[in-house]
Amino acid sequence: MNYIWEVVGRQPTGQQPSGADTVQKLCDRVASSTLLEDRRDAVRALKSLSKKYRMEVGTMAMDHLVRILQSDRTDTEILGYALDTLYNIVCSDEEEEPADDSEEESQQKQEDDLGSQFSEKFIGEPDNITLLLTLLEEFDFHVRWPGVKLLTALLKSQCAPVQSIVLVSPMGVSRLMDLLADSREVIRNDGLLLLQQLTKGNTAIQKIVAFENAFERLLEIIKEEGSSDGGIVVEDCLLLLLNLLKNNSSNQNFFKEGSYIQKMKPWFEVGDDNSGWSAQKVTNLHLMLQLVRVMVSPVNAPGATASCQKAMFQCGLLQQLCTILMATGVPADILTETINTVSEVIRGSEVNQDYFASVNAPSNPPRPAIVVLLMSMVNERQPFVLRCAVLYCFQCFLYKNHKGQGEIVATLLPSTIDASSISAGQLLCGGLFSADSLSNWCAAVALAHALQDNLTQKEQLLRVQLATSLGKPPVSLLQQCTNILSQGSRVQTKVGLLMLLCTWISNCPIAVMHFLHNQDNVPFLTAQISENLGEDERLVQGLCALLLGICIYYNDNSLENYTKEKLKQLIEKRIGKENFVEKLGFITKHELYSRAAQKPQPIFSAPEHMLFDHEFTKLIKELEGMITKAVLKSSEEEKQEEEVKKTLEQHDSIITQYNALIREQDCQINELKEQVASLSSRSETLQNTVTQQLSQIQQHKDQYNILKLKLGKDAPVNGLQTEEQSQLREQLEELQRQHQLLQTQLTERDALITGLQKAEATPSTDSSPSDVTELQRELEELKAQLKSQSAEITELQREKQELLRASHATGSEVAVCEELESRLSAQTAEALKLKEEVQALLQRKEVMEKELSSASSTAAIMQTEKSQLQHELQESKREQDDLLMLLADQDQKILSLRHRLKALGETIEDEDDLDARDQFDDDDEEECDE
Repeated sequence: MNYIWEVVGRQPTGQQPSGADTVQKLCDRVASSTLLEDRRDAVRALKSLSKKYRMEVGTMAMDHLVRILQSDRTDTEILGYALDTLYNIVCSDEEEEPADDSEEESQQKQEDDLGSQFSEKFIGEPDNITLLLTLLEEFDFHVRWPGVKLLTALLKSQCAPVQSIVLVSPMGVSRLMDLLADSREVIRNDGLLLLQQLTKGNTAIQKIVAFENAFERLLEIIKEEGSSDGGIVVEDCLLLLLNLLKNNSSNQNFFKEGSYIQKMKPWFEVGDDNSGWSAQKVTNLHLMLQLVRVMVSPVNAPGATASCQKAMFQCGLLQQLCTILMATGVPADILTETINTVSEVIRGSEVNQDYFASVNAPSNPPRPAIVVLLMSMVNERQPFVLRCAVLYCFQCFLYKNHKGQGEIVATLLPSTIDASSISAGQLLCGGLFSADSLSNWCAAVALAHALQDNLTQKEQLLRVQLATSLGKPPVSLLQQCTNILSQGSRVQTKVGLLMLLCTWISNCPIAVMHFLHNQDNVPFLTAQISENLGEDERLVQGLCALLLGICIYYNDNSLENYTKEKLKQLIEKRIGKENFVEKLGFITKHELYSRAAQKPQPIFSAPEHMLFDHEFTKLIKELEGMITKAVLKSSEEEKQEEEVKKTLEQHDSIITQYNALIREQDCQINELKEQVASLSSRSETLQNTVTQQLSQIQQHKDQYNILKLKLGKDAPVNGLQTEEQSQLREQLEELQRQHQLLQTQLTERDALITGLQKAEATPSTDSSPSDVTELQRELEELKAQLKSQSAEITELQREKQELLRASHATGSEVAVCEELESRLSAQTAEALKLKEEVQALLQRKEVMEKELSSASSTAAIMQTEKSQLQHELQESKREQDDLLMLLADQDQKILSLRHRLKALGETIEDEDDLDARDQFDDDDEEECDE
């Protein structure tokens, strides 16, 4: 403390300054000092005094410390001192140990109140939280760590206001998520505690944290720390995961879609050696199991729960949980929580339920896991919570599982009982009739779940026969349950058996008939209901009233002595209708009924509180109103209602028939409309095709006409060409003959020239040079004339070829035109045929529309008649009510007159005496007639 006195200065000897004076001087020094070192020393002194003089430092120094955080951002040391001081002010000091418990409680309360006040003052300025979030970005350990601790303390003290400020702060949650990536474990671990407080009860922050990749990071930390074998850090991660997932469907879906369920499987890989479980391992595994249950909780949306159950089976998580369930050496609380977890993983999932039914315990010989669990449930030496967990597991196995219900009931039937092995049915019967009332209740509820919403199994269970003792005939299970009820057993046993009987005979007239066939059952129920019993027995009376009401409501009047009407008359005479309804209504007013109706899991603080089952509360809610109406109605009202029901049923059947006819006609009309539409579209297509082909034919016709005109004009030309050809042939032949002649002349001349040339070689006096020259000239002329004639012949041949080609082309065009005319006539015929079909379909459509309109008018008439009958029914009911009121007034007047006559001294016979006398007179008349 010497440096404090150096900062504030020495006081005169004998005058020690008070704590408030010292704090005030330090605050003045912080506010007035210009040197950073002086302010740092003053803040360090305030930090050392903040625990002892918490009130003074918090009152006088908080504003100065906030200003230090704002102004001295560059000095991490003074920031660290200021944050530590604020933390000491806000956070209660839990290390101090007062003298006794009362002083400890009072001082702790004062400390908490003081911390709450200072926290409220600090967050009164929202910028302070924003400033604190900004300081958390500082990487320096002496700033970040105290900042994390301060924000955590503020969240513990004032959670909701701090959450709202962080939520609206830019990048507020993201800055806090960065703490999980800090390499320093102290900051990372305190960051986990901070996020735990931040995510409590705030769905918006939970979503932001989840989408900041929190799941990936937390699962990595759990894996790095050793999963279930890890320390307190694993526990903190699991608590944060629970905060993020519990009651947050968005985060649950994100967790499932991110394939994080598959990463949970290694958590439950427990080895063969299960001895020596540490307390931390038990805590970690307990939280891991809770995390699985959060994903498949019955309160979640059914679709989300089903998808999570499917993922858990596919990744092998359910198989791993069943391995823990059947392992040895597992602590009792872990085993209990594992049973509850398996229960919710298989609840309502057919695939998971089938797998669980196939699981066998590692025993010799192997036994089904269901049998082993039921053995624990009916064993009174097992822990109470374990027995409740097994019952819940059995209920979840049978939930919406008709196949499993049939298998359980089959183990009770005579044809399937195996004496060499213990079955589930034998265990349930043993628990049902044991001396332990809790075993009675659990077995009765378990057996009731085997009958839930399954009429077939209710009828099958009527076949079960029990051997009570040697030498006596077997008794049915139904009769044995009523026998135990009448023997005056405990309340818990009675309640369990009554719940079983109500579930059994509800919505099953055959079971009602079997129950009423025993002459002792109805008198026992009426006696129980009419007695005045204690508070506990009133619940039994209410359940007896419910059972008797079910016998009335689901009675098919097959037994003459116990028809609906006779049972109601019995209630009116022995119990009274109002008293009956009052006793029936006591069930839903019971405190334990409300608790059981909240959740499917049976959670009870003590065995004696185990009275109601969740599914049975649903049955009561469904039947109470219907039974009350059935009991209060008179026979005339019932007859009238039955007649009205029959009339309405007849009308409904007629309307149903017409509706069916109309639906059928609608279907036919729709089919015809579809056919008409398809044919119309086909007709349009064909029309388009015909139009196109007609246009093509028209084009071909035009071309044909053009060709015809062209051929008509060219006919004389062709005749001229033929004459020219014959003339050209004659000229050609003439030219060929001239050519041959010239050729012969030319040959002769050549021979002559050759002879002349030879003569020149031998000079002679008979020839002259002029003759030779003349011959050569003639020869040249003949050659030129020959060339010209050859050219003319070639030209004539070319013209001949062109004329031949022209004649061939003209013949092919005529053939094409003839073919097009034939195709045009065929398509025209087909188009006419399609038009006739369309016309026929349109006529058929008109006929069907007329039939539809007539059927609709008939249905409207029937509907009008129905509404008239309903109106007449209401009128008759009102008239009946008026008559009943008149009768009641008349009875009241008769009663008052009787009292007046009695008062006047007249002897008036009671109605019962008159009835007895009338009966006696009738008997005498019958005897006389005989």
